[in-house]
Amino acid sequence: MVERRRRSVRTALVGEALRVALAERKRTDPGAGSDRLDIVDLGGGTGGFAVPLAVEGHRVTVVDPSPDALASLERRARDEGVSELVRGVQGDAAELPGLAGESSADAVLCHGVLEVVDDPVQALQAMASVLREGGVLSLLVAQRNAVVLARALAGHLAEARIALQDPEGRWGATDPMPRRFDEAGITGQLADAGFVVQTVHGVRTFADLVPSAFVDSEPGAAESLAELERAASRHPAFRALATQLHILATR
Repeated sequence: MVERRRRSVRTALVGEALRVALAERKRTDPGAGSDRLDIVDLGGGTGGFAVPLAVEGHRVTVVDPSPDALASLERRARDEGVSELVRGVQGDAAELPGLAGESSADAVLCHGVLEVVDDPVQALQAMASVLREGGVLSLLVAQRNAVVLARALAGHLAEARIALQDPEGRWGATDPMPRRFDEAGITGQLADAGFVVQTVHGVRTFADLVPSAFVDSEPGAAESLAELERAASRHPAFRALATQLHILATR
């Protein structure tokens, strides 16, 4: 229940911002053609973002290393009646230009992937090569600051201190995330890869901290939490504490 609520908050905020960016892409680029855009979802798995975008009429290529996830994607697309708009390809970030094609996409989604790739710089360069001029990158990454706060609140003060001082974004062998980012570091890497950052949102600023018992039992609490998350998502002070950062950038 708790993890489902967290995913719901993430999906809602990221989805809203992404759809605004896609609408702007269609409005400002006559070359984008009709309302149907070409989208690549790197690490898109079972199609949590890809299938709804296909339902809206976009062509989506999902590149993912898991054959099981791609099989679930195929079933999901078939159930929604959009099989002709969704293509699953097995592969990873390093293979992206060859799998998706250079300058082939109006948008690339990379949600929760940059933390686990072998080389984030190479992955960002690969995404840039796949995008057409003016194309949109939707990037969602885990933020290091959130680990410091979470570990401190849990009473693991030594781990919190290590996380605070660790420039590589890890606080120990028990961290399930191979890599974490801060806003300055990831926006710098994007600039080096040729991207221009348009917006930065904090995602799950409060959802991981508010007691689940309260949200699940208090009438209207889940909706109030979602509204609070939305209001705080662009506030710099709160964004710095968010579990994830959602960045929209153009090439």
